[in-house]
Amino acid sequence: MSEVNPLLVAFDEAPFSRIKNEHFKPAFLSALEDARKEIDDIVKNNEAPTYANTIEAIEFCGQHLDRISSLFFNLNAANTNETLQGLAQEISPLLTEFSNDITLNDDLYKRVKAVYDSRQTMDLNPEQITLLEKKFRHFTRNGANLSEEDKKRLREIDTALATRKLSFGENVLAETNKYELHLQDPGQLEGLSEGVVEAARQLAESRKKEGWVFTLDYPSYLPFMKYAKNRELRKKLYLAFASKGFHGDKLDNTGLVMEISRLRFERARLLGYESHAHFVLEERMADTPQKVMDFLDEMLEKAKPAAEREFQQLKDFARDTDGIADLQKWDAAYYSEKLKKKLFELDDEQLKPYFKLENVLDGVFRVTEKLFGLRFEAVDDVDKYHEEVITYRVFDEEGKFIALFYADFHPRSGKRGGAWMTSFKPQYRKGGKNQRPHISNVCNFTRSTKTRPSLLTFTEVTTLFHEFGHALHGMLADTEYPSLSGTSVYWDFVELPSQLLENWCYEKEALELFAFHHKTGEVIPMELINKIKASATFQEGMATLRQLSFGLLDMAWHGKDPSGVKDVKAYEAAAFEATRLFPDHQDTCMSTAFSHIFQGGYSSGYYSYKWAEVLDADAFAYFKEEGIFDQETAQKLRRHILSKGGTEKPMELYVRFRGREPRLEALLERAGLMKKTA
Repeated sequence: MSEVNPLLVAFDEAPFSRIKNEHFKPAFLSALEDARKEIDDIVKNNEAPTYANTIEAIEFCGQHLDRISSLFFNLNAANTNETLQGLAQEISPLLTEFSNDITLNDDLYKRVKAVYDSRQTMDLNPEQITLLEKKFRHFTRNGANLSEEDKKRLREIDTALATRKLSFGENVLAETNKYELHLQDPGQLEGLSEGVVEAARQLAESRKKEGWVFTLDYPSYLPFMKYAKNRELRKKLYLAFASKGFHGDKLDNTGLVMEISRLRFERARLLGYESHAHFVLEERMADTPQKVMDFLDEMLEKAKPAAEREFQQLKDFARDTDGIADLQKWDAAYYSEKLKKKLFELDDEQLKPYFKLENVLDGVFRVTEKLFGLRFEAVDDVDKYHEEVITYRVFDEEGKFIALFYADFHPRSGKRGGAWMTSFKPQYRKGGKNQRPHISNVCNFTRSTKTRPSLLTFTEVTTLFHEFGHALHGMLADTEYPSLSGTSVYWDFVELPSQLLENWCYEKEALELFAFHHKTGEVIPMELINKIKASATFQEGMATLRQLSFGLLDMAWHGKDPSGVKDVKAYEAAAFEATRLFPDHQDTCMSTAFSHIFQGGYSSGYYSYKWAEVLDADAFAYFKEEGIFDQETAQKLRRHILSKGGTEKPMELYVRFRGREPRLEALLERAGLMKKTA
């Protein structure tokens, strides 16, 4: 009896342990065939187009295909292999073709347009109106009104983009995996903590090598850059990190950077937009590239004087401490950490014993419980895609099931770098049942070793809270339609819940819930809490300038015609000019590893991290006014933002929560970039 493909039968929780690589392609082909039939049924319906038989029918079309896609592409990001990567290159064009077949289907578009044109005669609620407008715009913004010749070219562009973006990410992952700094002289480890050294030794042992191995994975790379005294080794590791995809070999991404940006520009012009940024920002809070540039310029004006003062202070400190006359990028983290220790008597090594990973995770659960009444129950009966994944069922204060939560916290060779939230199943209501979401957080935190648990840096603590903020946005979703649920919001609004939750990491009431010394159980001393708060704005000007530089680089690639670019490095250097503090180096390049904009969904949207900081600073100021665990404020946040997804315009939701629009001053005050008013 032949084995049943687990992806070809209905499932709720993902059957990870039963899925084999060879199951994916036949499952995709079958689901695509089913989804095409569903579209045909909508088109061939003899009844007049209505909201239910056209708009809702399209919304719920291809649900099985969506589930398979979410499993496949999440695995390709968190637990990939060469077979999956090869399959991704085969499957992505098929999905792109199907998407184009829907959007460029004249008969389907006519039905959608008929419903849209008669919307004033319908009794639709705000969510239904939003869905109708979204479906209509999806057609008009993606080629429904193009000539047949232009539609053909659009299909070619979309197929090319699908595969090029995958190749970009695969190259970055391969570059990260192939590099190692192998040390055998104990003297080269000076400055590194015992825990960092032990982790490097353990990594070397796993690779059957003597000595110590450091890699480009953040938990290995960052401690080395912060604490290793050997300047030449810091330089070596930094240059490897900052030159990913920029070596002129088979993993070089310069050609892909130019090709992706040019294809996006051509696509936008084909659709009648001035640039890719004009196309993207039409559906963002910012509206236009000019508004984005005005925002970035305003932030640059506020931050640059502070950044230049901080940089001069750092240069003086490095010169006075070690006679460094030419401060370089590979010196930045090392001397910044030393300067912070001098100014605040604080460094990560003092804090890490209080931030055991399990305690921090329990802490974010407890913060969430106090805010929203959620309870997290660890379970071992949920199928997982890797043994390191931990799973929880989430319930509300009344014991009602809210969500399934997966957590995957450590780096490995098949996992891309960084941290992200994703979904294996969205929330929506159908057939009288509220389908609850399956949400995942994926991070790359320091592993435990033979002698000590996983102890997080404070940055890793805030990262965990950040990604969990996204997870809450998904878990607490309560909408009718999957495409409007959870984090399906404007991309310059999606960072609000995540960045907002980071604020609790700095508050005594929250820290005392989870910051216990991993050996003694002692709660974090008030002295350290005060130092954390005092150091919160340390080098904030430089950090802001760094974020702005990424936003400006993104807009340089996507806000204008890139077809004349011949030299990726030179083009990037020009984009960075207004924000540059450190000397540049010709053998490094940011663009060739900028996965957020060339592989992920942040093209023309990287500014949104700073944009959302305005929102989160203003929102947390509200909590500070009322109390950081004030139930009424928390319920307003849940009711007006976290549960609403993309059902209404973001600013309307924010004003409903806050009572007014956000104020930039809240961010400037928090960042120490302006004096607080009396």
